Amino acid sequence: MDFGQVVSTKNMRQSDAHTIEHHTSSAELMRRAAQGIFDSARFTGKVAIVCGKGNNGGDGYALACILCSQGITPTIFRAADGFSPDGLYYYQTALSLGAEEGNLSVPSPFAGYDIVVDCLLGTGFSGTPHGGIREAIELINSCGAFIISADINSGINGDTGVAEIAVNSDLTVSIGAYKTGMFLNDAPYYIDKLRNADIGIHLLKEEYRLIGYSALHMFEGYGSKVMTTAEFFAETGLDPKTCDIPVVLGKLSAEERKIHVVKTDHSAVIADFQYIYFCADYVG
Repeated sequence: MDFGQVVSTKNMRQSDAHTIEHHTSSAELMRRAAQGIFDSARFTGKVAIVCGKGNNGGDGYALACILCSQGITPTIFRAADGFSPDGLYYYQTALSLGAEEGNLSVPSPFAGYDIVVDCLLGTGFSGTPHGGIREAIELINSCGAFIISADINSGINGDTGVAEIAVNSDLTVSIGAYKTGMFLNDAPYYIDKLRNADIGIHLLKEEYRLIGYSALHMFEGYGSKVMTTAEFFAETGLDPKTCDIPVVLGKLSAEERKIHVVKTDHSAVIADFQYIYFCADYVG
């Protein structure tokens, strides 16, 4: 019944740093992330890759290199100035391989594209997108292409799932391990399909477990406490923007000695004394 790991962004960030220090270079992890995205979808037709200035943008540039090697000429759209060190390397390499550059300032910049890849913001983002990033999100959401988000939909908080505005994806490819925010609050309403790409990150600790959505009913009977997200926040008085739902739910389950379930229309987090589980009908 156990299909994988779900982690906090802090755990993922620390595990990523540990892996880079002791096992695998950051440039190689970025290439593997791009390969994971490429392998998770069928890339055909015209492809646009929309990049921010961080490592999420770097994943997009590395993806552009892979596409070029497969005979597909992508168009790179930069929504912010600057690069991460590895991102700059893959950006320059992609251009040398024939990748084109597009302009987000022209009317309907994604008209005619079959696939648009969102590489604007990673799981470390919190708050509200502004400026060119926000405009890029709006442009992506208004186009009719198939939308792929790299690691997480830009605009979604990787821990809480809260988003004022975010990319609506047809497919989101999580990198390394699923993050808690992909199942909580607003996130389920932005993600149509979610897959994970294992790129060889050595997790420093196991936090939460992913189970199949079909198993949810097993936790909803026998005296368990089942709440919608709105009911959970109304009862606890906590702020969705800052509340660590799995931690709070684990404490409530231990104190009350019963299984607790918090649900959205498409996902759930479950605390059953020993473990905390996540599930969603869009994983797979």
